Amino acid sequence: MNKFPIIIILVLVIFLIILSISKDEPERKAQNNEKRAIFVSYIELGKYIKNNEISTSKENIKKMINNIKNLGFNTIILQVRAFSDSIYESDIYPWSSCVSNEEGITPGYDILNYFIKISHEKNINLYAWINPYRVRTSNNVESITESNPAYKYINTDVLYVNNGIYYNPAKEETIQLIVSGVSEIINNYDVDGICFDDYFYPDKIVGEKEYIEYKKNNIEITFDEYRLQTVNDMVERVHKECQKKKIPFGISPSGNIENNYDGIYADVKKWGSSNKYVDYLMPQIYYGFFNETQAFHNVVKKWDKLVTNKNIKLIPALAFYKVGLVDEYAKSGANEWVENNNIIMREIIMSRNLKNYDGFALNRYDYLYNEELKTKTTMKEIENIK
Repeated sequence: MNKFPIIIILVLVIFLIILSISKDEPERKAQNNEKRAIFVSYIELGKYIKNNEISTSKENIKKMINNIKNLGFNTIILQVRAFSDSIYESDIYPWSSCVSNEEGITPGYDILNYFIKISHEKNINLYAWINPYRVRTSNNVESITESNPAYKYINTDVLYVNNGIYYNPAKEETIQLIVSGVSEIINNYDVDGICFDDYFYPDKIVGEKEYIEYKKNNIEITFDEYRLQTVNDMVERVHKECQKKKIPFGISPSGNIENNYDGIYADVKKWGSSNKYVDYLMPQIYYGFFNETQAFHNVVKKWDKLVTNKNIKLIPALAFYKVGLVDEYAKSGANEWVENNNIIMREIIMSRNLKNYDGFALNRYDYLYNEELKTKTTMKEIENIK
């Protein structure tokens, strides 16, 4: 029998196998290297840590991290400061009432340090999530204790009180406080990254006094430009601080790009085009595919185009909290999350094709693991994510 045709067939088979592997390689590479992150907020901390014995609290943390590990996540984004406070030993901020009965009272152990220890034992990265400006969600200044850095600014223009209490982004005291707080974390704790959320300017009034003063020597600048500039100043200084320790710093802004400019004054286009501000962007693209005005596939592509600096990574944040619920803001697509159980899966797969993709993040822990919040839809969505 002539062996030559057999050899040709074998060569062709090997070539087709190699070709098939090479086609799958980008997807495999994306899956192997991608960040698979999950947000753990002050709400979870209040549920699983506050008002518990230390031993129970620590066991709850272990259980949370085991759950996260077992589903395949490799990054936790832990909210360490939600209200000008801390869940760690700090010389700047008081212990958070989210983990203790009262602001300033220790829960008995360093929660951030314990989260880091257990996470790293499980080969999970831990990012410290900070809300830089928010002090309270109510206007009750009497709730601010003397141990809180906001206390000395009560009845001054460093604090802004209107539908909540916030540090004024236009004040140098505010920027210094934020930078010092980040510096304290990265110098004292083995965190793998820093993440800011999407709370910047609380409304379109705060900062008017500072703008009028600034404009005396800077006639050409508009109020909007001034507010973008003050936030950029803070972000740049935080980034420089993180670079000293080679800690990645990023921001999770609104998924609606226009909203970042119209009300929050987060200059995401500048952040996505320069080395000076962030190492990654984690936009909150909390939309389904049938959202009438902000369809996911359109928005995520806009973000990919917005990131023009090759050193900046894109990590879409996805709305697991919407699974199984009506989304009224989606208008004609309001029932999409009720009628489908594979939206998050499809969003992850689509995101993997983006040029700047570096992973995804899900909001938030309880919607995947709290039995009281689970439905048949969420259970199926979790299986699809696996």
